[in-house]
Amino acid sequence: MVKQTIQIFARVKPTVRKQQQGIYSIDEDEKLTPSLEIIVPHDLADGFVNNKRESYKFKFQRIFDQGANQETIFENIAKPVAESVLAGYNGTIFAYGQTGSGKTFTITGGAERYSDRGIIPRTLSYIFEQLQKDSSTIYTTRISYLEIYNECGYDLLDPRHEASSLEDLPKVTVFEDPDQNIHLKNLSLHQAATEEEALNLLFLGDTNRMIAETPMNQASTRSHCIFSIHLSSKEPGSATVRHAKLHLVDLAGSERVAKTGVGGQLLTEAKYINLSLHYLEQVIIALSEKHRSHIPYRNSMMTSVLRDSLGGNCMTTMIATLSLEKRNIDESISTCRFAQRVALIKNEAVLNEEIDPRLMIIRLQKEIQELKDELAIVTGEQRTEALTDAELLELEKLITSFLEDQDPESRLEVGTDMHKIHHCFHYLKKLLNDKKIHGKSTVSSEIKDQDCQEPLKEEEYKKLRDLLQQRNNEINILVNMLKKEKKKAQDALHSSGMDRSECGHSQSSPFPPGNPEGLRTLPSSAPTQVQDVNTFGYRSSLLHRKTVMREEMSLGRQEAFEIFKRDHADSVTIEDNKQILKQRFSEAKALGESINETRSKIGRLKEEITQRHMQQVALGISENVAMPSMPDLLEEKLRSQLEEEKIRYKMMFTRLKALKVEIEHLQLLMDKAKVKLQKEFEAWWAEEATSLQVNSPAVNSLNHMKPFPQTPESQRERFQLLCNQSDVNARKILPSPCPIPHSREPSSTSASLEDSIPEKPASSIPLTGDSQTDSDILAFIKARQSILQKKCFQ
Repeated sequence: MVKQTIQIFARVKPTVRKQQQGIYSIDEDEKLTPSLEIIVPHDLADGFVNNKRESYKFKFQRIFDQGANQETIFENIAKPVAESVLAGYNGTIFAYGQTGSGKTFTITGGAERYSDRGIIPRTLSYIFEQLQKDSSTIYTTRISYLEIYNECGYDLLDPRHEASSLEDLPKVTVFEDPDQNIHLKNLSLHQAATEEEALNLLFLGDTNRMIAETPMNQASTRSHCIFSIHLSSKEPGSATVRHAKLHLVDLAGSERVAKTGVGGQLLTEAKYINLSLHYLEQVIIALSEKHRSHIPYRNSMMTSVLRDSLGGNCMTTMIATLSLEKRNIDESISTCRFAQRVALIKNEAVLNEEIDPRLMIIRLQKEIQELKDELAIVTGEQRTEALTDAELLELEKLITSFLEDQDPESRLEVGTDMHKIHHCFHYLKKLLNDKKIHGKSTVSSEIKDQDCQEPLKEEEYKKLRDLLQQRNNEINILVNMLKKEKKKAQDALHSSGMDRSECGHSQSSPFPPGNPEGLRTLPSSAPTQVQDVNTFGYRSSLLHRKTVMREEMSLGRQEAFEIFKRDHADSVTIEDNKQILKQRFSEAKALGESINETRSKIGRLKEEITQRHMQQVALGISENVAMPSMPDLLEEKLRSQLEEEKIRYKMMFTRLKALKVEIEHLQLLMDKAKVKLQKEFEAWWAEEATSLQVNSPAVNSLNHMKPFPQTPESQRERFQLLCNQSDVNARKILPSPCPIPHSREPSSTSASLEDSIPEKPASSIPLTGDSQTDSDILAFIKARQSILQKKCFQ
């Protein structure tokens, strides 16, 4: 709760004519409260004996002289009130003064310059700016605009204002609930999500206000207006909601009819204005008196609406507007006296928080159900019918979720129905018995598993033997392929040596024109030799490559597929399509970036043209000059650039569509080539495996092997013996660890290769004779043996 008196401020209106010196003075001492002194010189017409006061001194929180601008007024008066509204407190700012003293200019602002904006538009801008910064809270903003004209309330935001007369519009009436809260009927609340929507509502209401010309003011507002901002805020996940409202009040100016001499409708309006201000002053006087029991709020509609703002739950600020000209001295003194009485009123502002009604309804419903259940237990009124299937299923779900919940404080909520409680106990007993039976069956299944372990090991042994046979077939196929690769490499080296010798004999004379074979052989030998040197590096890198098409292939089969694909007739076509596809992708990407840049440039040019056009219109309105008939050169230049960018955008977009079609066609061709290559490899692999199973002596020896004993120890010894025998055979055929370098002469290379090939036993695996190739094969065999050994002992 915040207890404070109503804050009062004074603002002096600039005078039209040069004012008389010494009519007022402002004392702004930092240590003391600022004070305004109004000096009234003696009138000689009253005679020499004149006991009237010559000086009147009034204290304010702050006094703004004639040079104060609208920004200063907002920062010192309205901004603290807006901050308290954002914090959840109610706020009110009202301007009071005689007609023509600057109340409407202070509250609403002037329409000539942007810097003349008043408190209402600046407050709206500040509030929405703060709402955008605070993203952790959900805010709802609603606007209402009330006009009190001749003691009758009207909704300024009613859309029927333009088509109906004032008498035909529904009047806003005041209702009071038992808690003395005021409710207004026929006053609409409009939600505003942005600052622009709120300002549009303000301008709409200002258009519908009652304004007339009087001797004191050319555009005098003839009604009291209350612009209200209703703000609701709630944090996500919180049950409390904060409500706050801000009243920005522009009171109609008081005037002395004897001085102005108005009549007719203006006289009627002046009577109602002065009467409502009189009732406002009565309320202020009653509130300032300590022992006053009755406050006459109901005397007028304005005091009823502003009940919270005057001595209630609100943080209120008053602005006293003064016109300190000689003819208005009496009215200015009356305004200052009114402000001093207002400063005596104390308000008690509280934080407006309440629980979310929807959450409150849910909590009360739950509480009612719990009370009904307790009452049913006490009275003994239980149900007699049996539980339905849906209820039984729901209970079983509740029990399952209760057992799975790891929270030790969780509860099983089934109500007070004894049928449900008994069913829960029966279901829990059933679950416990099923668990015991399952435990016994698990023990018996383990015993059966031990009994069935021997046949399972026999079946596992058969699977391992079939797997070993499959791997031997793969190794044989790879050895044959390596032999073919080696033969190709030797032929390439031999042909390159012959070409170099021929070139040495014919350096002095060029090739004869009728014999182009030499020209063809020389360039083809170099890539062949490079291919021979990089063959094994290429193969070793292929062993680590995994693709989606071959994710289920074995390692040997993958290597065979890579070599098959490399030697296939369509491999060149596939690689060419890959390169073309890559180029088209990069070209499409660059073209897409260019299209985006062009689109952004088109948007910027459109914005510049619109802004240029708006500037010309605004300039013509401000200077009251007609639009020039000649076209604007800058606008024409911008429009020509816009057309060029549009043409460029269409051309690039057409090119991008053509690239898309070409890319899709290339992808389709590559997919067809890959499918064809995979099918041909599968057919070739099946043919090679069939021929090796028929002719391989290793396969025949495996088929004539005797089975091992069925005990686990004998299986392990047998498999270890098989692994050791493979290692011995590998050591028998393993050549020197140093690889034999390739010689430049084909004859010496062939001789060294023939010398390094050892004799193969009948049970050993065939090798190529080349040391590097044989090392690769043996390393591959050892890796396979280690994998099989791990599987056997798992």
